[in-house]
Amino acid sequence: MKHENLELLADFYEFTMSNGYFVKNNNDIAYFDIFFRKVPDKGGYVIVCGLEQVIDFIQNLKFDEEDISYLRNQGIFSEEYLEYLKNFKFTGDIWAIPEGTVVFPNEPLLTVKAPIVEAQLLETMLLTIINHQSLIATKTSRIVRAAKGIPVMEFGARRAHGTSAAIYGARAAIIGGACGTSCTLTAQKFNVPASGTMAHSWIQSFENEYEAFKAYAEIYPNGCTFLIDTYNTLDSGLPNAIKVFNEVLKPKGIRPAAVRIDSGDLAYLSKKVRKILDDSGYPDCKICVTNSLDEYLITSLLEQKAKVDSFGVGENLITSKSDPVFGGVYKLAALEKDGKIIPKIKISENTDKITNPSFKKVCRFYSKDTNFALADVIMLKDEKIKEDDYEIFDEHNTWKRKKLVNYYVKELQEKIFENGKLIYKSPSLSEIALYSKKDLGTIWEEVKRLNNPQKYYVDLSRNLYDLKNNMLNR
Repeated sequence: MKHENLELLADFYEFTMSNGYFVKNNNDIAYFDIFFRKVPDKGGYVIVCGLEQVIDFIQNLKFDEEDISYLRNQGIFSEEYLEYLKNFKFTGDIWAIPEGTVVFPNEPLLTVKAPIVEAQLLETMLLTIINHQSLIATKTSRIVRAAKGIPVMEFGARRAHGTSAAIYGARAAIIGGACGTSCTLTAQKFNVPASGTMAHSWIQSFENEYEAFKAYAEIYPNGCTFLIDTYNTLDSGLPNAIKVFNEVLKPKGIRPAAVRIDSGDLAYLSKKVRKILDDSGYPDCKICVTNSLDEYLITSLLEQKAKVDSFGVGENLITSKSDPVFGGVYKLAALEKDGKIIPKIKISENTDKITNPSFKKVCRFYSKDTNFALADVIMLKDEKIKEDDYEIFDEHNTWKRKKLVNYYVKELQEKIFENGKLIYKSPSLSEIALYSKKDLGTIWEEVKRLNNPQKYYVDLSRNLYDLKNNMLNR
């Protein structure tokens, strides 16, 4: 896909601050963290997503003459700074948690270490990418879990908030567990299954429903799926579909793939359709349902014992309609001067907005007996972990303590860029989706439930806790 010119997709203050650092000859190395404060939909976990597009953006980050001309015309930027932008190249380091990993509030998803003039310019674009894709991957994961093993297809391109949201929302949906997408460009770009057969307009364009189905079956006999609710699902659509199955497909020895229901009482209709298909000799013909589905409606359908073999989910998935904002932020955590790291902290009367200072890492503790995740600890980058036991405690209620034993530890972030050079090889989309499924399998079911999930332990190390409190007191 042709690279878009997105270099000016930044909040204007990024350029004013960057120019200010440049003019004041501020050569400090800055450490910025991307993290979020709460899980969408009052859920228990998030699937982090978007790293591949972050890499692509940084590798292609260049300012052309049109960009420089626009900035010059604002009349506030120094010529020396504009000359610097002409030859801009990212020279820093980046660490990130791999795509598809299950993550939790306040954990550094991505850390940028770079000259502050450079690091400031990355803020908006990195947040735009990670916020959007993590939101959609997480929403999809909730929907897929509600489906309890029944395949979920992403059908939302036409309701997405723009072209990039359609393309990369579908990508995120695959990572979140969708088995395919209706977005042909996403399917082509990332080598994933494309899903879709016909719309109501196909049927309406023919003299009658039977002729529409017959024509479609003659053109696409293999994998034939009919949309049966254009006029009347039980009195018209299904009888005409079965007639075409018998007259066109059966003589060729071909079995129909599925019928799709896009309106009406999906639970009632699916049960009626299933019985009629079975009685007509087509027990292997699948039933796909669509129509403004989400995790709660899917749960309701399954509770009603609806006869469904696949779900097509559109607007509620691709826009995360129930909670459409992922609140990731990009915050300064430290500066480095003459090789010494100087922690920085943001203080607020809203205690949730107080940041964790300094250069950090996230370690996940796993049980050696079950391989389930026990807890995450945010700690200073150079901290070592005891091999035999480790005590965690709640940052806000320090009397809440738990001793971890018989564990192994994994550091979640991996180094992506070093001195501006990419040192990380991005997996394929299918590999990321498989990894995400496995990673989600290490999280306790209580944390993953839709309603009132158990809160997963994410604590600070004693050293980081003491540093933070000393800075607050100071």
